[in-house]
Amino acid sequence: MASRVIGVDQQEQNIKKALDLKLIDAAATLDEAMQQAQLIILAIPVDALMQLLPAMLDKVQPQHVIMDVGSTKKKILELVAGHPNRGRFVAAHPMAGTEYSGPEAAIPNLFTNRTMVLCDVKNSDEDALEIIEALVDALQMRLVYMNAEEHDLHTAYVSHISHITSFALALTVLKKEKEQGRIFELASGGFESTVRLAKSSPDMWVPIFKHNRNNVLDVLDEHIHQLQQMKQLLEEEDYDAFYKLIQKSNKIRKILK
Repeated sequence: MASRVIGVDQQEQNIKKALDLKLIDAAATLDEAMQQAQLIILAIPVDALMQLLPAMLDKVQPQHVIMDVGSTKKKILELVAGHPNRGRFVAAHPMAGTEYSGPEAAIPNLFTNRTMVLCDVKNSDEDALEIIEALVDALQMRLVYMNAEEHDLHTAYVSHISHITSFALALTVLKKEKEQGRIFELASGGFESTVRLAKSSPDMWVPIFKHNRNNVLDVLDEHIHQLQQMKQLLEEEDYDAFYKLIQKSNKIRKILK
C-alpha cells in the first residue's frame, strides 16, 4: 500500500511512540513531509483541519493527494470550495475507531469490513479519487459516496448522538457515585459498553459538536423527547405502553444484525 510512511505531529512524545511502535518509518515537519510524500492524510481535529487545509492546498503540487478523515464535512468543504487546487483534496470519513487516542490506540485491521464515506467527489480530480479508492479497497472497506450535507446529517444520528449520550450518562453516574458510593462495584458489561465512548477525547469531540451543531441539536431534541416519554410512562406506571415502546425499539435488530 505504501513504500514509506512519514509521521508529522506537534507533540514530540507522539512521534517517539509512533517510531517505537513502528507505526511510521520516519518523522518530519509538515513541509518536509509534503516534499517527500504523494498521499497526505490529515488525521487531526476538525478545528485544526479548518486552519491547516487551505494553507496545504496553497502548497500542493500536481503529484500530491490530500485526504482528511474528519467526522464533519460541510464547513470544511465550504471553506475550500473556491480554492484553485481543490481537486487535489478528497474528503473522507472512515466509520471506524475506538474511544482511545494517541499512537498506542492503533490496532490491527481496524478498517476491515467497515465503511468509508467519500464526500462531494465530483469536485476531486479523477486521478486523486482513484488513489483514495485504491486505498479503501486495499483496506478492505466498503465504499459509500455522499454529499457533505447528507453525511453530516447521518453521522449526527449514528455517531455524534451516541457520543453525547455516553458523555451525559457518564456524568450522571459519576454524580450518583459521589452521592451514594459503590455504584461502580456493580458495573457490568452492559454499563461498560454503553458508557465506553465517554472515554473519548474532548479535543476531538468538542469541535465535532461545534461544526455539526444544528444536526446534533435536532437529534438531541428527538432523543430528549424519547427519554421524556419513557419517564412519563414510568411516572404513570403504564407498563403496557412501556413494553410496547421497548418492543418498537427492538426493530433496530433488523438494521443492526
